[in-house]
Amino acid sequence: MADPIVAAIAFDGISPFHLSVPCLVFAEDRTTLGLPRFEFRVCAIEDGPIRTDAGLTISVPHGLSALDGADIVIVPSWKNLEVPPPAALIEALRRAHRGGALIVGLCLGTFAVAATGLLSGRRAATHWAFSDQLQALYPDILVEPEVLYIDNGDVVTSAGVAAGLDCCLHIIRARYGAEAALRLARQIVLSPHRQGGQAQFIERPIARTGNADRFAQALDTVRKTLHETHSLDSVADIAGLTRRTFTRRFQKTIGTSFGDWLTDQRVALAQRLLEATEKSMDMIAFEAGFGSATSLRQHFSARLRTTPAQYRREFSKNAQERVAQAPR
Repeated sequence: MADPIVAAIAFDGISPFHLSVPCLVFAEDRTTLGLPRFEFRVCAIEDGPIRTDAGLTISVPHGLSALDGADIVIVPSWKNLEVPPPAALIEALRRAHRGGALIVGLCLGTFAVAATGLLSGRRAATHWAFSDQLQALYPDILVEPEVLYIDNGDVVTSAGVAAGLDCCLHIIRARYGAEAALRLARQIVLSPHRQGGQAQFIERPIARTGNADRFAQALDTVRKTLHETHSLDSVADIAGLTRRTFTRRFQKTIGTSFGDWLTDQRVALAQRLLEATEKSMDMIAFEAGFGSATSLRQHFSARLRTTPAQYRREFSKNAQERVAQAPR
């Protein structure tokens, strides 16, 4: 079987950083991490060398015709937001979508995806500073300015800069499993799991203090003991903070509530256990800290829109397909 094809759109004036995001995740050989070897294509809109906004000039080997047959098509950014994208790009994205490709708009790339009509009547994310502009240009889209990324199944959009990496890691997780995504995140030194609904704009502490170190250590303790009961008060006590101070610092540092973060950590652990073990649902629920299989199913379904049993079946099926497709 052919390697999965991932195509990234390049254009004159693109930011090298934005273009590098899909390159980092999909262009390198990650087969040792349990991922397939992707056929990665950078596809230019215009003929000739591409000039970046950093003063670099790059030669792009493919045109828009190389989107045909792609499994994933990524628009890493966009320019001239008030000017509609070229008709050739719009049609190429629509054609790729009709062919079954996942269409991804990272940061301002959401504007180019929106121009295709694929987001009409659906939720979308972009850089928070340009959310109002996206909403004004495309009033039929439900723009959510605070989230990191939104997965509509066949179209995924994300916020800016680092959220693009979170989005690509989410795609890896959704298609190839939580364990593969965790190994990839560890290799590229990226936070292993940030839910799409987490806040874009997060205030960070300006300086590291003794309390800040104890705060980080408290969260590490929770991650290592997810099977135990962790209340807001008990973790605040470990951090050496009052409940109110801990809550405020957690929101500013992580961008969500402690309860939501804890549930996310437990769901992520449950995913890894479902993928890597044959343990019963009751045992997985215990080890992930949910207490019962019923609670596991409720939280798993709320976060991932599937049941633990279905997730295990789908992961097993996808794993078998990847083995069959692996080069001999």
